[in-house]
Amino acid sequence: MSASSLPPNSRVIYSSTHEPVSFREADRFLCWHSAMESEIIALHANDTWSLVPHEPSMNVVGCRWVYKIKRRADGTVEHYKARLVARGFSQQEGIDYLETFSLVVKPTTVRLVLAIAVSNCWQIRQLDVHNAFLNGSLQEVVYIQQPMGFVDPALPTHVCRLHKSLYCLKQAPRAWYK
Repeated sequence: MSASSLPPNSRVIYSSTHEPVSFREADRFLCWHSAMESEIIALHANDTWSLVPHEPSMNVVGCRWVYKIKRRADGTVEHYKARLVARGFSQQEGIDYLETFSLVVKPTTVRLVLAIAVSNCWQIRQLDVHNAFLNGSLQEVVYIQQPMGFVDPALPTHVCRLHKSLYCLKQAPRAWYK
């Protein structure tokens, strides 16, 4: 994990009130940089990838940061979320993935469960599991670029060999479901 492209003293301390569209824009704010660091720490703790030397024969999938402000019911900021996502559109079928899967819940099923809960006076709560989607182990060999702002200074030309899925990979829903 390397330091960001901006020196720490050049980052704006106060909070951002909008969601950035690029790494360069986000990295100016301490709140977004901290969110990216948290995501990188979680990915490393989950053993999401290992760095390997880049070979010309590899299909290396790009990645990018996506930013979201999570708000409370009253509209105040709860936290800043930075998510590393793969550019899955560049994956090649038969090389980076073999099959895809999309679990779909029908609206009638959701209404039925809610009706049963209401008729039995059960409490209904929403659960947000941090990085739950990233727990799916990959069967295929997939390589991605090192994340912008967090390129390993000792191995800058290496790529990440994924062991766990990332958001936007074609096989991520299937890996999570399994």
